[in-house]
Amino acid sequence: MTSGVVSKSRIYLIALAILLSLAACAAAPVQEMSNARQAIAAAEEAGAATTAPEVLEKAHQLLAQAEQRLQIKEFREARRAAIAAQLQAIRALQTTEALPDSS
Repeated sequence: MTSGVVSKSRIYLIALAILLSLAACAAAPVQEMSNARQAIAAAEEAGAATTAPEVLEKAHQLLAQAEQRLQIKEFREARRAAIAAQLQAIRALQTTEALPDSS
């Protein structure tokens, strides 16, 4: 009889772990949105608007897409778009920083 109790306990723990995992996926991507905004701001401050305008524009478009997805509670898609926006902003920043100083 004890093994039946242990098995039920394990099942409950596994179910709880799955529910917590799903809840984490379903949460609004607040941190990812913030990271994307900060990366875009850093790229703009570094001058990416003139040195990597297409890449920076793509970052802005992806962030706007993430914001739209967030509004309609498509959190997984919002998270993906926010991460993609951050990566594009980092790419714009790296392109800008790789250029020789004109001073």
